[in-house]
Amino acid sequence: MKAIVVAGGDAAPEDAALLADAEMVVAADSGAAWIASCGAVPDLVIGDMDSVDPELLQRLSDQGAAVEAHPSEKDASDAELAVARAAAAGATQIVILGGLRGERLDHELANLLQLADPRWRGIDLRIKRAGTTVRCLNAAGRLALTGLGGDLVTLLPLGGDAEGVRTEGLRYALDDETLAGGRTRGLSNEVVEPPASVSLKRGMLLIIETRKEPTP
Repeated sequence: MKAIVVAGGDAAPEDAALLADAEMVVAADSGAAWIASCGAVPDLVIGDMDSVDPELLQRLSDQGAAVEAHPSEKDASDAELAVARAAAAGATQIVILGGLRGERLDHELANLLQLADPRWRGIDLRIKRAGTTVRCLNAAGRLALTGLGGDLVTLLPLGGDAEGVRTEGLRYALDDETLAGGRTRGLSNEVVEPPASVSLKRGMLLIIETRKEPTP
């Protein structure tokens, strides 16, 4: 099952098309406003409701959206609660929209770090905004990349060194090498032979794919 989670960041207008084939749409608090602006109704609105308009919330409820309100003093962000609900419902793929470029850098970083949460292993969890897709690759894993020739790929270690990194189809090849935590060696690689892939033996990698901008 494919689920879309919409957080309160800056979701791109072109990402509205992703709502069409989702089997579950979850709004994390103010993410409900973006969904409504796309002419859609979420299956669930979840969060502490501190940033969603009460009139909009009532209208969405009248149109069939379930509402799950949480206290403001809680141990998880609204986006995390939304991902957890989608996972509990049996989602095998979860796409987070509105997870990037919001007004709060701390929320943006928290959304990115959610990709590394061990609870979501086995789920294809990704953050998308227009031509940018972010995923996490765990130890002893392999990830097929979605990019075409010329698209950018950045590999950033999480939680320490990423060891035994191997790439296929990228301009700057890695062959059973280590990307050291906190360093930038994995920044701005490029797809030259799609379909490209990345694998590693130990550690974690945040993998950021950026679609090549069209030529003006």
